[in-house]
This record gives sequence, C-alpha cells and structure tokens, in this order.
Amino acid sequence: MINAAIVGLGRWGQNLVSSIQGKSDKIRIAAGATRTVSKAAEFAKKQGFPLYDSYQRALADPKIDAIIVATPHSQRVEIITAAANAGKHVFTEKPLALNQRDASACINACAEHNVTLAVGYNWRFQPALQEIRRMLDDGRLGKLLHIEGNFCGPSVYRFGADHWRLNPEEGPAGGMTGRGVHVVDAMLYLAGKIDTVHAQSSRRVLDYGIDDTTSMLFQFKNGATGYLGTVIATAETWRMQVFAEKGWVEVGDVEHLTTWQLRACFVDRANLAAHCKPQTVVFPELSTERAELENFADAIKAGRRLAIAGGDEEHGVAVLEAVLESAKRIATVKLS
Repeated sequence: MINAAIVGLGRWGQNLVSSIQGKSDKIRIAAGATRTVSKAAEFAKKQGFPLYDSYQRALADPKIDAIIVATPHSQRVEIITAAANAGKHVFTEKPLALNQRDASACINACAEHNVTLAVGYNWRFQPALQEIRRMLDDGRLGKLLHIEGNFCGPSVYRFGADHWRLNPEEGPAGGMTGRGVHVVDAMLYLAGKIDTVHAQSSRRVLDYGIDDTTSMLFQFKNGATGYLGTVIATAETWRMQVFAEKGWVEVGDVEHLTTWQLRACFVDRANLAAHCKPQTVVFPELSTERAELENFADAIKAGRRLAIAGGDEEHGVAVLEAVLESAKRIATVKLS
C-alpha cells in the first residue's frame, strides 16, 4: 500500500481522494495539506486522514511515500521539485506546468532523485480510447488521416472575478489548461507528437477573466492533421472523432467522467455508395481517477518512470506554449 499525502483539497482534490479512499488496495490518502484547514476539515475527518496547514509538513512526514498535487497550476512546480528533493514520488494534476522550462525542471528533479512522476491525464485509462489506439495499431482503421475534438462548458460562469481559475496567468488560452490539454494528450496518445500549431483565442462574453473561445489547427509529425476547439461560455459537451482510411471512430457526450461508449463506422469497399450506419461499442464501468492513481502506485513499486524527458507530458506543455504564441502572433508556430 502506497501512503500518499494530497496537497490541495478543492473540488477536484476531494474527487481524487474519494476515488481511492477505502476502495483501493494499492494506494490510500494518509494525510492532506491545504492553506485553509477549516474548509477541508470535515471532509478529511470523514475520509480518515489528518490535515496539515502546509505541504512542507507533509514532505517531512516519514510515513508518506508520495505526494498528490491538486493545487492551482502556478503552484505545482515548487511543490513537485520540493517533493522530489524530499525523496517523495509525485502525482500531479494536469498540465505538468505552464511552460516547457518548468516542465523540464520538474521531470529533471524527479529523475535526479529517482522518484516516479505522473501527470493526471485520466482519459488515457478510458477503455474506449485504448480501443481506438488498438484499432490504429492493428490496422482495423488503416492510416490515420485527421483527428478533431472539442471540450466545452460553462466554466467562466462558475467562478467569481477573483477566483484563480479566471486569472489569465493561471488559465492561459482560456479553456486549454482546464479542458483542452486533455484532448491534446489524447491526440498525442493516438497520433504522436505535434509539429505545427495555428491558434486563435479571445474573450467574447464576460468583461473580465480568461478567454472563452479558443480553437487551433495541428499538423502531426506523422502527417496527420487535427482540430481542437474549447469554448468555456457555452453548455457542457465534449467529443473526439478520429478519421482514417478505412473508417472513423467517435467518442463524446456531456459527461466525460463516466465510462465512454465508442461509435465506429467503416467504408464498405464492395458498395462505396452505401451510407453505412455506425456501430456502438460499450465497455465495463470503471473509475479513470482510481485507475490512474493505481497505475502510479504500480509504477512506484516497480521503480518505473512515467513522465520522462521528451515524453508526452513535456511535449503537451510545449504544445500549450505554442498555442499561446500562435494566438498572440496570429501565425503558425513550429515546435522544436
């Protein structure tokens, strides 16, 4: 059993706790740290762990094997590097950082101290996404041509003007840091690294806060293309559709934390005029949050690295930086 301390007990931090506490035989929350202890005291008591008023106290606790970071984006680099220096394994919410320099610093610190670093891209544990990957690998879909996706919702309406999620420094490119990076990571999982980005981003609804309408075009290194839109001043929705030479597959709904269904439609080579109907594939229910945290625990026990230099976690941050640069310059940006 891996004993973890969670730093940050807002809505999502509490969701991570609830996904494993009393349910997993691989990892449990043994302590928590938050700046305002009173706000999380009742939750921590119910879940059976003590609360610290600083993450440094959690790092000093010899019973803690790992740190789970669920803080605002800009606070993570300091906590991750401090945890690595203390010899604690680290699971952090996404994105790993807001720029590639900081992402590299986190990865290097964990590598130097021989601790496992994981980033919370829970979509990778969706059976439907894993099946799409298998369909590309085994040739059922043929050559990948294009991926398009969106991840939208009423995020800007949920928080007041002084909330950290509406701070442009915490949420550059609008919905990208909270939502869009999930779609980017899923695209990297299916298509590999991105070569160029062309983006546009604006704030069209509120007179304060972050951009609410962001879209971008991608060229992947393997030649495939992609589109992503994230609008955070509209109703909840998400979707990703993969187009290949033999057909297409699609996932999407309103709720993304449930187990996805998959729709697949194939070309009928014997009757190219036919409008073939898609088939729906259903998968057994699972918690992707528990799956990602148990994968983290398994990696710790095996001494296995997850986020590494040059890996998708770092490349995803480079893509986010390129989106910002492209939207600012109104130009296509090539990733190094």
